[in-house]
Amino acid sequence: MKIVLNGEAKEFSATLSIQELLDQLAIPAGRVACDVNLKIIKRAFYPQTVLQEGDSVEIIQAIGGG
Repeated sequence: MKIVLNGEAKEFSATLSIQELLDQLAIPAGRVACDVNLKIIKRAFYPQTVLQEGDSVEIIQAIGGG
């Protein structure tokens, strides 16, 4: 399956949910926001939101500061 992840083409061996994608990338879901095809996905829906061929995914990571 091919998707565009943060502006870069990526290929995965199988379809993935957002949660599975984050797990593969070793990104904790608690501090990120994800949008698929310009639609923000609520964290509660990450496990059941299955990505499709050609989807555009943006993962935005929160960074604390002071």
